[in-house]
Amino acid sequence: MFDNLSDKLDKAFHILKGHGKITDVNVADTLKEVRRALLDADVNFKIAKDFTTRVKEKAIGENVLTTLQPGQLMIKIVKDELTELMGGDAAGINLSGNPTVILMSGLQGSGKTTFSGKLANFLKTKKNKKPLLVACDIYRPAAINQLHVVGGQIGVEVYSEPENKNPVEIAQNAIKHAKANGFNVVIVDTAGRLAVDEEMMNEIANVHKAIEPHETLFVVDAMTGQDAVNTAKAFNDRLNFDGVILTKLDGDTRGGAAISIKSVVNKPIKFIGTGEKMEAIDVFYPNRMADRILGMGDVVSLVERAQEQYDEEEARKLQKKIAKNEFGFDDFLAQIQQIKKMGNMKDLVGMIPGAGKALKDVEIEDDAFKHIEAIIQSMTPAERSKPALIDVKRKNRIAKGSGTKIEQVNQLMKQFDQMSKMMKMMQGGAGKNMMKAMAGMKGMR
Repeated sequence: MFDNLSDKLDKAFHILKGHGKITDVNVADTLKEVRRALLDADVNFKIAKDFTTRVKEKAIGENVLTTLQPGQLMIKIVKDELTELMGGDAAGINLSGNPTVILMSGLQGSGKTTFSGKLANFLKTKKNKKPLLVACDIYRPAAINQLHVVGGQIGVEVYSEPENKNPVEIAQNAIKHAKANGFNVVIVDTAGRLAVDEEMMNEIANVHKAIEPHETLFVVDAMTGQDAVNTAKAFNDRLNFDGVILTKLDGDTRGGAAISIKSVVNKPIKFIGTGEKMEAIDVFYPNRMADRILGMGDVVSLVERAQEQYDEEEARKLQKKIAKNEFGFDDFLAQIQQIKKMGNMKDLVGMIPGAGKALKDVEIEDDAFKHIEAIIQSMTPAERSKPALIDVKRKNRIAKGSGTKIEQVNQLMKQFDQMSKMMKMMQGGAGKNMMKAMAGMKGMR
């Protein structure tokens, strides 16, 4: 996400490298490249032009601090303007109702049904809510079944009336069901079309009027670029929705929708989808996204994801095992699972300042740990708890069972031994040491 834009902005800022101050001439050259980079990212022409005009007004005559280079000052100005362009502050979700009714809208294929599940999971696990999913897409084949599958994955009830072809009635009946059964959030998944049409708009407008939702969210596929912005405007003109959901930001998207959608509809981006898993949902923070666009990473989000997976009790048990020299492959496997829950590897690497640029040409597989997991899972319980038992004969068996080479098994054993010794020496920060050690496990893909 945003890789191409980040590269072009980086090249634009290089124009100022070596200059002692910002002038009309060098800032014009820089902003010409910035505008070109934004247009290549599918940002609306007028928005890109207005953006660079504001940056120029702030940059010209700005005193460059002795500790800053002109390029660094320009990056700061661009970052502040990007943050403002994308909404300024993070927008929360209105959960004031009892039950809170959330209406999901958007075109077919935007990821609306999947994101309804992600939102339900988010509210259940992080907001301690009891959500009910409602299947109001009466047209798309298997739409109701898809929502039931999604609900089953996250342990959330789905309300549906397969024989009823009136979405207004289904939504109203679902709210009655929620009130009677203690659900405090109702998420209504509505029908989409392949393009905006009057029939679809009338239908969702009728549902909206009938249930008076506390939140109306527009789900849009970020990969559709500027079309996403145009579609958002069409929906907002009819529904006056409360916020935008951007899905598929983990894909090969140019990012123009994320940058310009707020300016066009004047509604905040509330959440983003960053992968296929039900946990792949993030609150949208404009300042953090600006940091990532400019190659500064997003350490705060990375730490938040790590904290979500951190279990204090498990950490204490781990420290005791390390102290007694009882740390085994089962414990190591558990740490791998925690890291995988944080998100896909490419997304995590992109949150580390400078790492995205340094590794831009490196293919980072989402299943980077699969060979390590296969080797560990091919060990017996005794071998996993007492790695010292593993001799040459056992290594050969493990290699065959895991579909790897004995050299890979040897490499894992050697690195595991080194890591165990290091962790024994540095018991005070078991979790941190584990992360450092695992970062050094190269060549195991």
